Amino acid sequence: MRIGDRVLVSGTAPVWPDGSVDPDPYVQARRCLEIIASALEDAGASLDQVVRTRMFVTDTSDAEAVGKAHGEVLADACPTATMIVVKALLDERWKVEIEAEAVIS
Repeated sequence: MRIGDRVLVSGTAPVWPDGSVDPDPYVQARRCLEIIASALEDAGASLDQVVRTRMFVTDTSDAEAVGKAHGEVLADACPTATMIVVKALLDERWKVEIEAEAVIS
């Protein structure tokens, strides 16, 4: 959703077009970030304009892998980031869900 110069991308899930979900939390995070990149592009923004992210994980042991993917993809933007541990996500196969906010300048 674009509101003026802000683009909000809510809860991206690690689902492939065929409905499959890779069990690896790193791969899941990369998939979420691919979806975010596509949504940003559709709204006229890019990953280097991301200023804030929220990562929701279901297991603290996945935090390092999710953080690694986040850091690799968003290194140029260096957004503020929050990682929140939740009891569950909508689909039990999901280990991570990510949302982002970008500012088009």
